[in-house]
Parts: sequence; structure tokens; C-alpha cells
Amino acid sequence: QLSCLVKLVTLHGIPKDLDSYPKDLLLYLSPSDYAATGSCRQYFANIGRANLDVLQRESSQRKQLLLEALACLKISSTQVNKSNAEILGRLVCDLGGEYIRSSGGNLLKQLSQCDSFLPDQEEAIRAVISSGNTTFGAPAAWSAFTLNELSGLIPVFDDSILQKIPK
Repeated sequence: QLSCLVKLVTLHGIPKDLDSYPKDLLLYLSPSDYAATGSCRQYFANIGRANLDVLQRESSQRKQLLLEALACLKISSTQVNKSNAEILGRLVCDLGGEYIRSSGGNLLKQLSQCDSFLPDQEEAIRAVISSGNTTFGAPAAWSAFTLNELSGLIPVFDDSILQKIPK
């Protein structure tokens, strides 16, 4: 349905008010299509708020979006800063474990919105959480607010993390 809608919307060229359309629609456009209405940073900020699960995980289209986002944001290493993590939004769900480890706690807030993780992502999340070197601090210092912020990551926590969280 979305791909058909994109064809209708773009029948007479890319509309100037593209930002007012549903974010999921943008998944079927390329950054070059969007360029006439805004920057690639704006495009990927909108994509980061879209429901990426509309595209199958590991699909070539979803992988391409991530590659183009990393290029647009000039992320050449596996380290992602907080501001780029916010722009990437749900695209961080497709970053490998090496990105999660290198970025420390910068990705945790966005990762907590992901529906599922690959094994290497889970290991990396546990390593980052266990280190305590995040804005959330060590699990032993967490509050109910912290758990609420990281609620999407709780299924990834193992016993060594869960036992440190105050009751």
C-alpha cells in the first residue's frame, strides 16, 4: 500500500510539503528524491521516526537506508555520538554490535525502541550496560525512572545485570 501511495504522491514530481506526509511513506523514497525538499539529515531524521518494520529486517532496502544514513551523517567509524543517534532514531536497531560497543551509552535510548535484537547486538548491549559508563550509570544506581527509560532493553538483561538493580 505504501509503495502504491508513493507512486501517487510523486506522480507529478516530489511534493514540497513531503514532511507533512506519514513518515513510513519516506521509506519508499531515496534521499535524492527528498533532496528537493530538504537535507539528507532531515530525511533520515524523518526515517528514524518511521516504522522500519514495514521493511523486512535484513532486506537490501533496509540495509541500503542504513548505509546512506551513515554516509549522510559522515559516520565513518563505528562510534555514533548522541546527536547522530537521535537523527538515526530507529535506524540504530540495524547497527551491529561493534557500533553499540563503540558508542557506549549513546545508542541505548534509541535501542530501547527496537522490537528485537540479533545475538551480537544483545551481547553488546549487556556489555555497555554492565560497564556502567553510560548516562544511566551502573545498574546498582538505577531507579524506576531509569528502568522506564530502558524498558525496551529489559528482555536483553541477564541475571548479572538484573541482580544489581535495586528492588
